[in-house]
Amino acid sequence: KVNLLIWVLIFLTSFATLAFVVDGALNVQRGKMLPGHVVTGVRASLDGGDLGASIAICEQNPGPLSNILMAGFTNISEGFEVVQEAVVKATDLESEKIMQRITYLNLRGQMAPMLGLLGTVTGMVSAFGSLATASGPTKDKLLAMAISTALWTTVAGLLVSVPALLAFTIYKNLATKVLLESEATVLDLIKILRNAEVEDEGEEEEAGE
Repeated sequence: KVNLLIWVLIFLTSFATLAFVVDGALNVQRGKMLPGHVVTGVRASLDGGDLGASIAICEQNPGPLSNILMAGFTNISEGFEVVQEAVVKATDLESEKIMQRITYLNLRGQMAPMLGLLGTVTGMVSAFGSLATASGPTKDKLLAMAISTALWTTVAGLLVSVPALLAFTIYKNLATKVLLESEATVLDLIKILRNAEVEDEGEEEEAGE
């Protein structure tokens, strides 16, 4: 019964791993996290001095990049240093959201071999326990078969663990890379507003003189 429960847990872990791999493949994409049309649209709007249009583009295209941009836009009146801090904090928040999703892959990758090892240990205990009632030349054969059967749980656990940890590493590195690129892109876009503010201040000073 214990071995059956362990096998059920291993199969459930494998299905969960597959689900999180698919979820990561759908969500941790450069095109989804850093959509080019949003960057192009916001840049064109800011070049034209239309901050409202940029905000509208972000609202129409929800995602990590839009959230980081909105963090900068909502603090634009506070000065560029405050905007930079807001963008960095927003990037960290988006990173945490994504990491929370893909960390489940790491958890599955660590659970699977432990379940496999547990199945092997319980199988070995059962195998040696059954030897007490066995006798004659079939004793060694029964022991070998029992050990072989017990080891299959470890094999199954490793077959789940390796892809899970591999997918976790790939998604984590990709997400980190794209989010850092998103942060740099947002700061580059918002520099347009900073330059506009500098020009406005210069014109006001000239007008005052």
